[in-house]
Amino acid sequence: MRKIWLNRWFSVAYHYVNLIRNNEDGERFEFYGTHPSIDHVSLSACDVKETEPKVEGEAYIEFCLDFCRRHGIDLFIPRLHMELIARHIGRFEEIGTRVMVCGDMELLENMMNKEKFYRSLEGKGIVDIPNYRVVRTAEQFAQAYRELREAGETVCFKPTEAEGGMGFRIIKEEAGDPLEELYGWVTLETTYEETYRTLSSVESFDDLMVMEMLEGDEYSIDCLADAAGRLLTAVPRLKSEGRVYQLEYSEELLALSRRIAENCRIPYAFNVQVKYNKGVPKLLEINPRMSGGLYITCLSGVNFPYFAVKAAFGEECRPPEPEFGIKASYVEQAVRLDSVRGGSAVSDH
Repeated sequence: MRKIWLNRWFSVAYHYVNLIRNNEDGERFEFYGTHPSIDHVSLSACDVKETEPKVEGEAYIEFCLDFCRRHGIDLFIPRLHMELIARHIGRFEEIGTRVMVCGDMELLENMMNKEKFYRSLEGKGIVDIPNYRVVRTAEQFAQAYRELREAGETVCFKPTEAEGGMGFRIIKEEAGDPLEELYGWVTLETTYEETYRTLSSVESFDDLMVMEMLEGDEYSIDCLADAAGRLLTAVPRLKSEGRVYQLEYSEELLALSRRIAENCRIPYAFNVQVKYNKGVPKLLEINPRMSGGLYITCLSGVNFPYFAVKAAFGEECRPPEPEFGIKASYVEQAVRLDSVRGGSAVSDH
């Protein structure tokens, strides 16, 4: 039985583990999970769980290597410190542990920084890039805002190194009623004046990408590739209203995925996020890992996490043809953790 370890993942790793465990080939695995909180829900899907130390750099690599040695881990699927771990793949291979991560460090570093990645793709005819500027001072922000507004764009901004929606804001053109906003829903909108005032409070700040607001449909394209980065299958997932998603066949988006795969050669599972503006799909970002909504995409009949694991073990992968035209949603699910005082004792590993 092969052993798989997932370090500090999002809660959706609960689904990844169960998808791999309940694979169509009947392959058996033992799952190990670590997180700073022993009660994190992702760990409840694992056979063995441990508390993860809050350390960085070489200390974290030493923790990972020790964990793999102690438990005889066959495959390590990292999320936390993915770039750091990728730099040390050789050290894991020396102790017999495979690592499911992109080993092309230049590519991985580019994907972790939106400015670098956009520049690496510009002018290659692979995917359209939003109109953007990278700023580090309030005056640069003001100039970027003016230029984008003069080009007829609604403006938004986001840190160049941020995961998911962290730091994303939309600049609204008219200030609303402060009292109404206080009593209303929390939004991602802000004003130019408020942003400029905040940014002016310091001489410089971490790189901020000021860009055109993409106002059309948003798609996450979940992609599966072999260890060499050859695309095996892809499924575009449209985010509709609320919690509704649609798995759609789109030759335009599938062709875009093929171009990205051929150019970048990202292995295993990765996710391409695009959003339309004026009829053109433009790149938001590429996540070189399993996406948060991947378990929804698996309703297509393709067990993405399991086939990514097969690819990481160097095995032949022949995923089935995905089913499209599926509308899906999700609900909260109660998950029992370990028993507490008053119940039967359950020990942690």
